[in-house]
Amino acid sequence: MTTKKSDHTVAHEDASSSTDHLIGEFKALLADAEALIHATEGHHEGAIGTIRAKALETLEGAKESLSSVEGQLAQKAKAAADGADEFVHRKPWEAVGVAAGLGLLIGLFIGRR
Repeated sequence: MTTKKSDHTVAHEDASSSTDHLIGEFKALLADAEALIHATEGHHEGAIGTIRAKALETLEGAKESLSSVEGQLAQKAKAAADGADEFVHRKPWEAVGVAAGLGLLIGLFIGRR
């Protein structure tokens, strides 16, 4: 049972790391798109003006969605941290054993390099 708990924690950390990376890339994309839209500020007529207006609307929607996703991720991270804290308080010796086992495995992997 302890192994499943630690495997879940490691998988959650990997998912969290890749999610943070994805959010960072998405923010960079939004910043680049916003810079491109501002570069075309002088073109309010014709097709470019229409595309520019639609892109501004889409950009605002994407920013709102990103804020929502970040809030949800923060809540999930807090819940995971609370769960880990509760587990450590409920079963301290198992937590020490898991930490020692993970430390041993990390030491073995580093020693092979």
